[in-house]
Amino acid sequence: MLVICPFPVGVAAGQRLKYEQYFDDWRSLGWDINVSSYADMGFWEVLYRRGHYAAKLAGALRGHLRRVRDLARVQSYDLVYIHMWVTPVGTSIMERATRALARRMIYDIEDNALVGQRIPKADNPNPLMRLLKAREKVEYLIREADHVITSSPLLNDICVKMNRRGACTYISSSVDTDRFVPSNAYEGGDGVTIGWTGTYSTKPFLDLLRPVFQKLAERVRFKLRVIGNFEYELPGVDLEVVRWSKEKEVDDLQAIDIGVYPLPLDDWVIGKSGLKAIQYMAFGLPVVASDAGITSRVVRDGATGFLVRTEDEWLEALERLVRDPALRRRLGEAGRRDALEKYSTKVIAGEYRRVLESAMGAAG
Repeated sequence: MLVICPFPVGVAAGQRLKYEQYFDDWRSLGWDINVSSYADMGFWEVLYRRGHYAAKLAGALRGHLRRVRDLARVQSYDLVYIHMWVTPVGTSIMERATRALARRMIYDIEDNALVGQRIPKADNPNPLMRLLKAREKVEYLIREADHVITSSPLLNDICVKMNRRGACTYISSSVDTDRFVPSNAYEGGDGVTIGWTGTYSTKPFLDLLRPVFQKLAERVRFKLRVIGNFEYELPGVDLEVVRWSKEKEVDDLQAIDIGVYPLPLDDWVIGKSGLKAIQYMAFGLPVVASDAGITSRVVRDGATGFLVRTEDEWLEALERLVRDPALRRRLGEAGRRDALEKYSTKVIAGEYRRVLESAMGAAG
């Protein structure tokens, strides 16, 4: 199997907590897996930092050369597994060439890439990228793949209609529940920490809650922990900014008491997998999430967390949880049970196996 993906193994949540964590399982089935990421580590380290234009250009040139090399070897693989795209910009020529040469092809789409995310220019370290990305790539890969893996049921419904074979499967994001384990004591007092984890691309969603956190700070004492790859400031709020790292990921998330998952109400959200909510639940944390997209499927309102739409609803839900440790315990423990039963890698592994079998049975 040749895996063609945007980022190096182990660094991007959309890959790391999706298909990458099943490589060992696939190898146990007899697969020999080679991964070809467009970005190497040198490119990854500057990609989401402002400036560094020469390094970014050099990284992009290396990525395109890597794809030319891939085309020379695609035919030697039984299966090509593409995540998101073959190249990030330009026409679909590289995707078409890969499809023409591949014996069998699986396309794994994360978020609603048919629409794309509109990141405010002020928050985007690579603002020109939005002008260079082509929807044609995504449409082509959905249409021509032997099997499509989608990140939400709503996105799956769209892809089923587009794929020539109607061969599409929704597979939830998942976590290793033997590694993502609770450590929360659900205590009261002034030590309650509200947490959020994400990257620069989801920072605008965190910004949706700026007025909520500022008003909440006038009512109750809490700390806000932001785990990401960017700096952040929020006047009037006891704020702790933590730089995300794979090594400290578990410890950093175990240190929060309430997880928040804000989302905008737009078409891009229908492809969101609910990963943040699943992570919080695995750690036994109550979740407060925007009632948008897949969240009503992942978060059971009043049972594992709260689904909200307005600022007042955000305020009410967060204040209740900060003040009530027993409520945090009840929701958090129920969320942990859901994570074990529905979103554990042990549960989801079989779904990937079935897709691999289906793709291998498809005509090349």
